[in-house]
Amino acid sequence: MKTSDFNYHLPEELIAHYPLEKRSLSRLLVFNDCIEHIHFKDITKFFSEGDLLVVNNTSVIPARIFGQKESGGAIEVMLERIMENNQALVQIRSGRSLKIGSFLVLDSYKAQCVDRKENFFIIQFDNPPLDIFNKIGHIPLPPYIKRKDEDLDKERYATVYEDKELQESVAAPTAGLHFDDELLNSIKKAGVKLATINLSVGAGTFQPVKVKNIKDHDIHKEYLEVSGDVMKLVNETKSAGKKVFAVGTTVTRALETAFTYADKNGYKGYTKLFIYPGYKFKVVDKLITNFHLPQSSLLMLVSAFIGYDNMKHIYKTAIEKKYRFLSYGDAMLLEKNEI
Repeated sequence: MKTSDFNYHLPEELIAHYPLEKRSLSRLLVFNDCIEHIHFKDITKFFSEGDLLVVNNTSVIPARIFGQKESGGAIEVMLERIMENNQALVQIRSGRSLKIGSFLVLDSYKAQCVDRKENFFIIQFDNPPLDIFNKIGHIPLPPYIKRKDEDLDKERYATVYEDKELQESVAAPTAGLHFDDELLNSIKKAGVKLATINLSVGAGTFQPVKVKNIKDHDIHKEYLEVSGDVMKLVNETKSAGKKVFAVGTTVTRALETAFTYADKNGYKGYTKLFIYPGYKFKVVDKLITNFHLPQSSLLMLVSAFIGYDNMKHIYKTAIEKKYRFLSYGDAMLLEKNEI
């Protein structure tokens, strides 16, 4: 299939630049045999006792730092991932191309650009990079949110179940932003099991697919951990004839990777799994996800999960019904319908 097959017109006014006051009051488009429109707080009715809800408990790093070149030119540093020996892989925006060996002034800290890998730079710090980003970094709102980060984003661009000890992501697993504690408790009371995986979301999640043929796309890699206990729980759920609900594309990618490449002891490592139409899902039965950008790998995953024609119809309906799109937008609950 061509990348252009996954293009659609997203009206600017449908991009959500702020979250709703209450997480679970976002709208929810439900797709199985037909389309239903409800609020996210009512999602509980689609679970059955014994089903499994899997979430990504990663935590977001304040991954954007504004600074200067040593020569005085303004720069913006966006973290991709922290490396060994006080190094970090970053994207850097500046008026002129950055030279290897040049120094950066980041508030009261200095860093040196020591190498380049395609569109990324490797910069060397004197102190642990995570400490520096936590002290002077900004919440890394996606590029389509056209405003500066604010205090509210520290709470709302994060899930209520995040594990702050797992502060490794530079983007939030946004499908999980709709859950509040009250809703999670009601789901548990309905006899639904809850499991956590960890996938470190990279900035590559926002990158559009630029090749003509989607099979030629070199997808970004992300680090994930799925424990042996979670894999056992998934197998028990499937054996009992119950459903596995994945909260977001990150959970989907993690589970499908683990059940493709891991043994019963779990999976720890990077994944470059690219899910597009034709992929046969091994684990996920139901997908909770937001509305994604045109020509993105995330949209291709959704298309693989429910079928291309269904995806096109759902997005057309969502635009007509004026759903709110992208990270702070509304959500979908999708039933697997591979074609």
